[in-house]
Amino acid sequence: MAERPARKPRKPHSAQVVRTERLTPHMQRVVLGGEGLAEFSADTCTDHYVKLLFPAGGATYPEPFDMERIRAEFPREQWPVTRTYTVRAWDAEHLELTLDFVIHGDEGLAGPWATRVQPGESVLFMGPGGAYAPDTDADWHLFAGDESALPAIARALESLPEGATAHAFVEISGPEEEQKIDSDIEVVWLHRGDRPVGETLVEAVRALEFPEGRVHAFVHGEAAFVKDLRALLRVESAIPREDLSISGYWRLGHNEDGWQASKREWNAKIEAEQEGVAA
Repeated sequence: MAERPARKPRKPHSAQVVRTERLTPHMQRVVLGGEGLAEFSADTCTDHYVKLLFPAGGATYPEPFDMERIRAEFPREQWPVTRTYTVRAWDAEHLELTLDFVIHGDEGLAGPWATRVQPGESVLFMGPGGAYAPDTDADWHLFAGDESALPAIARALESLPEGATAHAFVEISGPEEEQKIDSDIEVVWLHRGDRPVGETLVEAVRALEFPEGRVHAFVHGEAAFVKDLRALLRVESAIPREDLSISGYWRLGHNEDGWQASKREWNAKIEAEQEGVAA
């Protein structure tokens, strides 16, 4: 048997902060640039994402940065911490990568970093990943998500051709979190207030009178409401699995490390339950 070739080490991208902007009270934009992005590209999917690398407290890593070497030589608690963010925009001509961060004061890791980082500071990240772009052969499109899915939904809406039919629902905390999106599609902004995350979103999608024809749907955000909407779309509405991009970006009560550790098992369980009903 031929030996399997060794996996090529993944090399992180290096960039510098070009500028920052507070979009809304709870959304911060950071634009990255520099020649380190010369080999980066994010123009095939509207849900492209990158994984920012944050050094563990007190850790100093050898240069050049080598994740495999770090994992081999450093104790696990000193490995870099990763946080995943959707590419809001990619300007290949000017080598500028735009990321939007949901922030909650000093809570979390990436949000506080995004609020205090200054132009000229460096950042390392892996990626991009991504798998979704609106199918131009679909008769209509459905978008549903919370703040965490807003960058991907906005980018998808801006990519739709003129005359496309789409319904977009975005749940946010209140009217102050609404954003301008460069699209002819009208976004239905759902103001959560004191209600549980996702409750108004599930209600709105359930109340929608679905247009005729094939739908291509993008549903992302907090895991519990994503589960409910998956049941509505996949089981009740019998939408084929291949016409759904649906996943929990995060889960209440879990940071990204905890959620990523349990996400595969969670998704497998939900899919097994719902696919059995949909069959």
